[in-house]
Amino acid sequence: MKNKFLIICLIASSQYVLGQTKDPKDTEVWEPEPRVVKTTSMAAPPEDAIVLFDGKNLDEWVSVKGGKAKWDLKDNAMIVNGTDGIKTVRSFGDAQIHIEWRTPAEVKGDGQGRGNSGIFLQSNYELQVLDSYGNRTYSNGQAGAIYKQTMPLVNASKGPGEWQVYDIIYKAPVFNDDGIKVSSAYITVFHNNVLIQNHTEIKGTTPYVGLPQNKAHGKLPLMLQDHSNPVSYRNIWIREL
Repeated sequence: MKNKFLIICLIASSQYVLGQTKDPKDTEVWEPEPRVVKTTSMAAPPEDAIVLFDGKNLDEWVSVKGGKAKWDLKDNAMIVNGTDGIKTVRSFGDAQIHIEWRTPAEVKGDGQGRGNSGIFLQSNYELQVLDSYGNRTYSNGQAGAIYKQTMPLVNASKGPGEWQVYDIIYKAPVFNDDGIKVSSAYITVFHNNVLIQNHTEIKGTTPYVGLPQNKAHGKLPLMLQDHSNPVSYRNIWIREL
């Protein structure tokens, strides 16, 4: 009798493992329940976002040289003005980031000299900002590229002087106790609602000269580059993941 019961149990178990259960409730997950996050409109940040810039002040930012951020404020935007890059007061790791940017309406220069800036995840990994509307440059250095590593899937750039948006999902790299990288950073980017980086591996730092480096670090600030072009930024928020 014991053997017969055991056989029945094994058959029932194997049917469940092989997807043969006949009760739909067996595959329903009720707990835990996803946390509710309120949203007001597509243009507004979600309830649990940290607003890094809403056009009012630069309180969430400091100069990369130290001291207060000195970028210009005008029409609810902050504008690069040659006083060096800025970085967030807070540090971040895994994150969802929304950031809007605009290259100058008056076109000056070409290639890398036209509307150049950059968004540095954890102060190390650059997502390129550039006027890439009818402006040819090296593909892994155009707008939406992981600088000097991975070109965007497509060029979704708007024209000079038009506001553009990056929506970013970022997974930070992981280092072990010996400072060795055990997992790379990964990034997904939508540029003006078009997917341009699809779970792309970031191989390390993104220098202008040389190969990527991987020095151990934890959470670090988000940094915006001053490349001496008057690029504007607005509506920046971040959700820690």
